[in-house]
Amino acid sequence: MAAIHITDIEAAINYWRAHAPADGSGTLAPATRALAEVYAGMVFRHEEDVDERVLTPQALAAWLAWYASTPDTPCIAICSTSQGDASCKGCGRTFEEVQRWTEMSAAEKRGVWRRITREHTAWRFNRYAERAGGTSHDAPPQGA
Repeated sequence: MAAIHITDIEAAINYWRAHAPADGSGTLAPATRALAEVYAGMVFRHEEDVDERVLTPQALAAWLAWYASTPDTPCIAICSTSQGDASCKGCGRTFEEVQRWTEMSAAEKRGVWRRITREHTAWRFNRYAERAGGTSHDAPPQGA
């Protein structure tokens, strides 16, 4: 299962709220509504993750559109896995994650992003933060 974390659903909702605001009557744009329904269900069921396969086509398309607006890879061009490290000191991904990156689904990639952001030990978060471009992915998640 490739799971999408609730914080990514929130980020996608906020992306759509900014790009397609509710109309004067408060009616949400279709993308925002589709994601809000997923979010509400997760909150109701006390779930932190949702399987990408259970999203409606509208919710998945809205989430993927948000995802396309984010940096694809955590790479900062300092790859210690090429020197034999099991995990890259630069980006925090494992050797397998680096090797499989182009094959991974968006949800799988976001799972890796979440883990390395939560760990906050890769050089992209400290020594070479300027290489990371200061994206929102570089801040530790709330409550982590």
